[in-house]
Amino acid sequence: MKTQFTRLRGMQDQVLGSVAPWQQLERSVQQAMHAYGYGEMRTPLLERTSLFKRSIGESTDIVEKEMYTFADRNDELLTLRPENTAGCVRAAIENGLLQPGSVSRVWYSGPMFRYERPQLGRLRQFHQTGAEVYGLAGPEIEAELILLSARLWRELGIGDAVQLEINTLGDADDRAVYRDKLVAYFSEHADELDEDSQRRLERNPLRILDSKNPAMQDLIASAPALRDSLSEASLAHFDQLKALLLGAGITPIENSRLVRGLDYYSHTVFEWTTDKLGSQSAVCAGGRYDGLMEQMGAKNMPGVGWAFGMERVIALMEALEVTHERATPDVFVMVTDEVSSADSLALAEWVRKLVPGHSVLHNTIAGSLKSQFRKADKSGATVALVVGSQEQADGTVTLKPLLGGGEQGTVARSDLLTYLERLLLP
Repeated sequence: MKTQFTRLRGMQDQVLGSVAPWQQLERSVQQAMHAYGYGEMRTPLLERTSLFKRSIGESTDIVEKEMYTFADRNDELLTLRPENTAGCVRAAIENGLLQPGSVSRVWYSGPMFRYERPQLGRLRQFHQTGAEVYGLAGPEIEAELILLSARLWRELGIGDAVQLEINTLGDADDRAVYRDKLVAYFSEHADELDEDSQRRLERNPLRILDSKNPAMQDLIASAPALRDSLSEASLAHFDQLKALLLGAGITPIENSRLVRGLDYYSHTVFEWTTDKLGSQSAVCAGGRYDGLMEQMGAKNMPGVGWAFGMERVIALMEALEVTHERATPDVFVMVTDEVSSADSLALAEWVRKLVPGHSVLHNTIAGSLKSQFRKADKSGATVALVVGSQEQADGTVTLKPLLGGGEQGTVARSDLLTYLERLLLP
């Protein structure tokens, strides 16, 4: 059926069967976060535009080109969140989570919005899951976050298809020294810079290293190395992280050109990448952002986190043909005639109380038993219950196992729980 109303470009519907991989991913995320002691945080979709300009950086592509920003009725500029680290930090500050000496481990999941050309795994409304930790400055927490993500990849069946890349940006003093070197180098080659890089030269020269323009790659490859500007303390921090990861069985690739696209990162940055999705190689990205809290008006406190695009992870699962758990009912209740229809509805409610946590599907449209059994088989249910006038009069139920064999028979309703436990419980 056609309609004059269609979804906006870069936004998707998830209906019925297409929701299954999302539910599987969401369950795995909840289990992994619980296993590591992270608590869920939920923040608004709308924030003040100034929040993202302050935290992400006015010279980033996100702020300059991609944000959905508008003025409300009071002429205040509001923005649909393009990412959620800034919102989480704002919420942590506003709700008193950042107390001296405290440690907070949080996670979030939900829609983000960026106006850009839709592509595989990245839509204008896309979804991210992230984990953030406030209050710990050492490399141990960075290793924990990376191990948490690695566990999630294994549980989703994509662990062998992703590779960890890491780099260090050093502290603010290191980057100030490095910034001067980059400006001097790229200024000597100003005629070779593309338009974006010329614009970034004075405002954010590190972002030039993140350029994907093929014509820029040789110039970028010859740029001064950040490692040459790092202090001994920054190098020691990075070396300790690598040792922790190797000790935990993860062998990262050092990528000296990995700088990330947001201004608030410092010290460690990392990405999980794959070669299974063409040019869209990044699956998950994150790093340390020790200066962000102070930048947003709070007392200085260390922070570190990561986020992954849920569409990108689901695309990888599909590329690897990871099977999705299809939601199926456990019990299919059917009715043989109109006289017993009310009784079958009551029976379905009673069964839901007998076996809590199991799905009971009531076939509200009476039809031939043959057609109803076809529906029951197609649903994937474990057992079918049939109630008609005779069963209603006798206080019985006709029970037929649909999976694993077994004979159809009539059982007293008082004995139904025993049969259902035998069929449904492991």
